[in-house]
Amino acid sequence: MTLLQLEHIGKSYGAVRALSDVSFAVAPGEIVGLMGDNGAGKSTLVKTIAGVFPPSDGTMRFGDAMVHFTSPHQAREAGIEVVHQDLALADNLSATANVFLGRELHRRIGPLKLLDHAAMERRTSALFAELKSETRAGEIVRRMSGGQRQAVAIARTRLADARLILMDEPTAAISVRQIAEVLALIGRLRDAGIAVMLISHRMPDVFEVCDRVVVMRRGRVVADKAIAHSSPQEVTGLITGAIEHA
Repeated sequence: MTLLQLEHIGKSYGAVRALSDVSFAVAPGEIVGLMGDNGAGKSTLVKTIAGVFPPSDGTMRFGDAMVHFTSPHQAREAGIEVVHQDLALADNLSATANVFLGRELHRRIGPLKLLDHAAMERRTSALFAELKSETRAGEIVRRMSGGQRQAVAIARTRLADARLILMDEPTAAISVRQIAEVLALIGRLRDAGIAVMLISHRMPDVFEVCDRVVVMRRGRVVADKAIAHSSPQEVTGLITGAIEHA
């Protein structure tokens, strides 16, 4: 079964060709590593999948339907969420407030409509329990470790009932212990049947947690292989161009 199917996706900005003939698929509950040097086209591809940029050519299927997203809102409605490298969290707010930001729960007392803080905190705590994270719902984000911040960002996608999560460099600039925590969170998403596309420059992370690796160079896919059938040395060669294709 296929969740996301890209067929001959291309993207041009005037005379600049950012993506050319990109084709691959992602299955439910699969973790796919997306690797490539700076300028390889990874960010453009992610933004195309997430609805930021419509493709110039090619087709994309998500679930049972052919889709042509023209906005991130459409992609989110379909079940695609993005965890950006900067996480887009409000440091001065609690974990609960960040998880429910823009999707707050309310309750009525007579003619008044009030925020239901208790219900939101219970739901946030339940999401952290599902992820087996020790992050506390009431803790302020600026006091959190990098791993805890990732847990908040991932919990926000779980609240939206995402089917595919695009994660941009989730282990950049955090400690070894926190990297292990984030990779464990990604593994739990797979256990829940959620597909993850992991954009990363960290070879050990990709080979530890991913099922497949897709390598891009100069806007094209040069490899789409099961992790078990590749190696860090091969992927490095594909990224640098020492190996043309695999």
